[in-house]
Amino acid sequence: MNNFIFSLNATIPIFILIVLGWILMRLGILTKGFNSAADKYVFKVALPVLLFHDIATADIRQDFDASFFFFCMISTALMFIGVWFFTSIFMKDKTMVGAFAQASARGSAAVLGIAFVNNIYGSSGMAPMMIVAAVPLYNIFSVIILSVCSNDKSADRGHQIRNTFLNVLKNPIIIGIVAGLPFSLLGIDITGPAFAIPYKAITNIANTATPVALLVVGAGFEGRKAIKKIRPTLAATFIKLILLPAIFFPAAVAMGFRNSELVAILVMLGSPTTVTCYIMAKNMGNDEVLTSSIVVTATLLSSITLTFWVFLLRSLGLI
Repeated sequence: MNNFIFSLNATIPIFILIVLGWILMRLGILTKGFNSAADKYVFKVALPVLLFHDIATADIRQDFDASFFFFCMISTALMFIGVWFFTSIFMKDKTMVGAFAQASARGSAAVLGIAFVNNIYGSSGMAPMMIVAAVPLYNIFSVIILSVCSNDKSADRGHQIRNTFLNVLKNPIIIGIVAGLPFSLLGIDITGPAFAIPYKAITNIANTATPVALLVVGAGFEGRKAIKKIRPTLAATFIKLILLPAIFFPAAVAMGFRNSELVAILVMLGSPTTVTCYIMAKNMGNDEVLTSSIVVTATLLSSITLTFWVFLLRSLGLI
């Protein structure tokens, strides 16, 4: 019973904020204009500042775990390559391959990763290290898959790929990660007196990232879209929330990862499909209807699956 209560405490507060966002949107307290602006604020300001804060204040030289870092990198690569390979073989409707493969592999690691680890352990733990290892690859593989599988045959593919890779390099999340690394690697203490004023401002901005992001996810939830293309939607949701964690968790446990490391890996593997998938699929000539359907369905069902995974790991004494 204690393990079940622990699991609920780890997941329910996060999903309460998502539900609150949905309710406030239906009551008209939040609007589509607010949601759009808040989404940009989180993506371009709050989340990069949060990642900068967590990485800059972490002692990567001391905390760096090569086995954990490369496990996250290799697992991410295998997820995308494996899902793309099997989707290309077994999916009859080739116009859905790019959208299906991206949405089945790419989760909300940056948004939910820190939220989950913070909620359980009171600090970001190994989540920033996971984000450094996995999130850049999320963007790179998504660009490759969506470019190769694009249904827009009239587009200048070379020009599209170049522009998209430039956008990846300008991605605010990646910029936040890269900006924080020198402070951590050089041992510059941004919490000290010399940085007191900017550090307070950075902390205040960083503290808005998770709650605003979760409200935005809830406010943008449209249940009617979840019933469109239901079979591939459920297949992708199963892969994202259940199959991938089931495949990679045994290897993670065998390598000795525990506590915040395993929770970070859980979010990397089993978090719901990120809303960024929809934006990229729509702008790169892929099936945006399927993508939106997977996003809302995975977000809804992840409240159950993430609670299950936390309960299982807790029951086994791994977290």
